[in-house]
Amino acid sequence: MTDKFDVLLLIKEHYHLACTNFKSLEGYDSTNFKVITDKGTFLLKIYQDEPGLEELLEAENKILLLLNNKLPGYFSNPIANVRQELVTIIQTNGGETIFLRLLTFLEGSFFAESTPSTALHYSLGQLLGKMDKALTGQYYSAVAAKDFDWDLKLYVRNLQHVSHIEDSKKRKWVEYFFMQQKEVADPLLLKLPKTILHGDANDWNLLVNGDKVTGLIDFGDMCYSPLVNELAIALTYVMFEKEEPLEWAIPVLTGYHEVLPLDEKEIDLLFYLIGTRLAVSVSKSAFTKTLKPDSDYITISEKPAWELLEKWVRMNPRRVSHEFRTAIGLPPTITDNTNELLSKRLKVASKALSISFDKPVHMVSAAFQYMHDDLGNTYLDAYNNIPHVGHCHPRVVQAGQQQMARLNTNTRYLSEVYNNYAEKLLSKFPAKLSKVFFVNSGSAASDLALRLAQTHSRKKGIVVMEHGYHGNTRQVIDISHYKYNRKGGQGKAEHILEATLPDTYKGQYTQNDGTAGKQYAADLIARIKASNLDIGTFISEPIVGCGGQVPLAKGYLKEVYTYMRANGGVCINDEVQTGFGRLGTYFWGFEMQEVVPDIVILGKPIANGHPMGAVVTTEEIAASFETGMEFFSSFGGNPVSCAIAHAVLDVLEEEQLPEHAQKLGTYLLNGFENLTKKYEWAGNARGQGLFLGLELVKDKTKKEPFTELAAFVKNKLKEQNILIGTDGPFDNTLKIKPPMCFTQINADELLQAIDEALSAWTIA
Repeated sequence: MTDKFDVLLLIKEHYHLACTNFKSLEGYDSTNFKVITDKGTFLLKIYQDEPGLEELLEAENKILLLLNNKLPGYFSNPIANVRQELVTIIQTNGGETIFLRLLTFLEGSFFAESTPSTALHYSLGQLLGKMDKALTGQYYSAVAAKDFDWDLKLYVRNLQHVSHIEDSKKRKWVEYFFMQQKEVADPLLLKLPKTILHGDANDWNLLVNGDKVTGLIDFGDMCYSPLVNELAIALTYVMFEKEEPLEWAIPVLTGYHEVLPLDEKEIDLLFYLIGTRLAVSVSKSAFTKTLKPDSDYITISEKPAWELLEKWVRMNPRRVSHEFRTAIGLPPTITDNTNELLSKRLKVASKALSISFDKPVHMVSAAFQYMHDDLGNTYLDAYNNIPHVGHCHPRVVQAGQQQMARLNTNTRYLSEVYNNYAEKLLSKFPAKLSKVFFVNSGSAASDLALRLAQTHSRKKGIVVMEHGYHGNTRQVIDISHYKYNRKGGQGKAEHILEATLPDTYKGQYTQNDGTAGKQYAADLIARIKASNLDIGTFISEPIVGCGGQVPLAKGYLKEVYTYMRANGGVCINDEVQTGFGRLGTYFWGFEMQEVVPDIVILGKPIANGHPMGAVVTTEEIAASFETGMEFFSSFGGNPVSCAIAHAVLDVLEEEQLPEHAQKLGTYLLNGFENLTKKYEWAGNARGQGLFLGLELVKDKTKKEPFTELAAFVKNKLKEQNILIGTDGPFDNTLKIKPPMCFTQINADELLQAIDEALSAWTIA
């Protein structure tokens, strides 16, 4: 538009000003010029016509006149043309309609380039409070009808831009906050007062002089929206590039509240509104970059927005609300009711239902690898492998919500959702494994796998792995050495034969080059031959989690599977904990052993925490099960479960999480191995991908389990808000199995915390 118009001529003809110099300024919806004239410096804004624009510009002028009357000096003043019009309309030779506005030019430094101070931030809060107070009760239909992407109440318009965010791992943060806005904030916002807002008090629209905000420019994002949105937008930008964002938000909040008091609902919504503003900002930037890839103006706030968004994902909403409430004297959000909850739990539930930690944790929300308790703490979750792609992953949540709103029923009806997911899941397996049964838990899957194996082999005897665990049903406990051989267990059933755990760290054979695997397998085969059991089934996990994250010795399953099949047996592999790319290079744990099982058990991560399980098997075994007795699971394979599980597979692919697990798992394992070199008690680091263990021993020669130290480390990390587990027959192995979105920064935090805990024990 610069080429179309002679700025000097426009200023002279319509405003009778002699322009001595002008400079082009960038903008979204108008072409802007800083013009220096014989009567001062002004801002010339040129707009191309669109429906309703004239009425909107007239409303903006009236608002500026009102504000300059009540708060003189802080805002640009509209300048009338020679015909005393605040909006100049021009018809071009090409038939276009152009609007001109001339405004006084406010001088000053930008807030973004200033030195942060409490006084400056407080001054900003005061100005925003005074402005919003002056605008309270104002209404212009043109502003109320404005329909544009930056209005926070219309955030859904930006969902179409999310796909332009190239990094899928970042894209999920945006989707998460849009989801939180919809589920948590929107119902409450409907009840809050609306008014005309400036709508974009960002750090490049604010002018400062020292410790005082002296001006607010650019009313192009003016809108009619919930009042609290004004503050949420301003707080978003003042927290950019701050190590402790809340510390810098609080003086703005207090300054605003002193002028225009906020209520509890508005304060509690700020966390979500700030998250949504960040999500809108980066979505809009991603889209606009496709139109103007070289525009510094458009992308100037993108980097700090992403940085704050990453911090905001980790932030506990209750902590934000609590600190904001406390700062302005409202009742606190946080009260410790742990004892009350525990008492109620014990009244309604059996003590057999265990609770982690001596002082239980009351979790209230979560986001990806972070969990939030009711006391405002954020926990780094290095233990929960069930939310496989991350707690509350928006893609997974949305898949469940949409399908639940459409249809949920059993498998007696045909379903495209069922067929599509079954095909997608089976595509991850070798061609031999071509049939799938869906159930509603890993335990149910284990139970069904045994039925399939025994029906096909017509043999009752089962070989189980020492310290193995496969679920909580009666039949499955019988094959779970971890359960039946421990306190409260009923001991080994008559049809069970136990296989010695092929552990190359503490076991009889330690050469993990294939030699130990063959030796352990030979011992088991000899025991099978010597037993009087009619063995038809062998079941094991590829890494025995409850044994202390112990990978089976290399080559072990090849030997065992070969023998079992030669004698009419069936080989079951339990992938409940190790499957779906957790092991990195190996999408399924059995791939580590270069074997293909006859039956595979799936559960836990299959649907990111939604109760689901599956059994994958061969054509022949599935046919053997077709005896005339119907197989039916009320909830197994229902459309909602299948939709959620399908979304999990999609996320694994889009975010390349198996590849990430391999890279990060290697990094973590190297870190654990360094600890074994540094500390006498760190005995053995092991595992694959993001399924790792660090076994603690009293000395490296005798390898006597150091249960007390493992408990100490686990609880020490809990004090630092990091969640890990302990496992193994003596609970002396630190168990690490985080959500797959765990990052290297998270890994460094975890390694440092374990290092410090081991060091603290040494000092003690």
